[in-house]
Amino acid sequence: MHEAVAAIADSGVSPVVRIAANEGFMVKRALDAGAHGIIVPLLQTAADAVKLVSSAKFPPQGTRGFGSPFAMHRFNIQSNTQYLQEANESIVTILQIETKEALENVDAIAKVRGVDVLLVGPFDLGNNIGHPILDGSMSQELRNAIEKVLRTANENGKRAGIYATSGDQARAYADQGFHMRKPKAENASSWTAQLKLQETLIYFSTGFSKLRPLDFNVFLRPEASHPEKVLIVTTDGRTLMGNLLSCDQTTNVVLGQTIERIIRPPDDEEQSTEVSHGLYLIRGEHVAICGLLDDELDSKIDWAKVRGSVIGGVKHV
Repeated sequence: MHEAVAAIADSGVSPVVRIAANEGFMVKRALDAGAHGIIVPLLQTAADAVKLVSSAKFPPQGTRGFGSPFAMHRFNIQSNTQYLQEANESIVTILQIETKEALENVDAIAKVRGVDVLLVGPFDLGNNIGHPILDGSMSQELRNAIEKVLRTANENGKRAGIYATSGDQARAYADQGFHMRKPKAENASSWTAQLKLQETLIYFSTGFSKLRPLDFNVFLRPEASHPEKVLIVTTDGRTLMGNLLSCDQTTNVVLGQTIERIIRPPDDEEQSTEVSHGLYLIRGEHVAICGLLDDELDSKIDWAKVRGSVIGGVKHV
């Protein structure tokens, strides 16, 4: 996680970490690594929200310990003092509303100072209120529950987010008023996987960012306009290409406008294809080869007609 947060922040993207549970040591670990926000699942009461906020804030608002040498660098500042003074107002705290109890207590949860975003997990929420999503079909009861979370967030001056199953559904949720949408991705290495920025952009229209030159409203820096285009072959034989936005000493790589080429074997009647992944993080341990892409040469190849067989992975003997 520490390497991923560093690589993402360095590319101009605000790293948001989903932790496994509402435990203080998990919150501290993510924030001390330099996360700009945390997402916490399975909260059920206002007391749970108070506990989370306390873990995420420095005194006097909370109980978070101070001393990490890493966090300030993820905000492109040089002073621990500035980080200490401004982190409480800058770090985004996101609560998942996905249980019957959380839905019943959503108004009290939203009133807790320090809670920034209510994030709906529609599948778990549907299961927990007895109206699961089946074959993609959502009951009116679940729709009403989702609307309740959105309405409650707005009434209490908070932001509302939701998971979506496609870009089209994300756009519909945006039109409904949700401030943050996360479409499902086959390889969701980041919150912006598989999205086109011009279409259903995941964003926080919040304005509560004092520390960072990295803006939650525009996930990518406009000055990073001419990155090198690279091709990466992974240790499990995947081929990805995109604009190199960032990398670090352990070869964690962040690509923009990422395309994955899926090369079919010779006996497959289906054509080889390309899949768009948008902004994409590749862990260094998975990078086998990385090199500059020759656009002119690449454009002359009809990749749909290219065929190939797997030779073996990096551990092939």
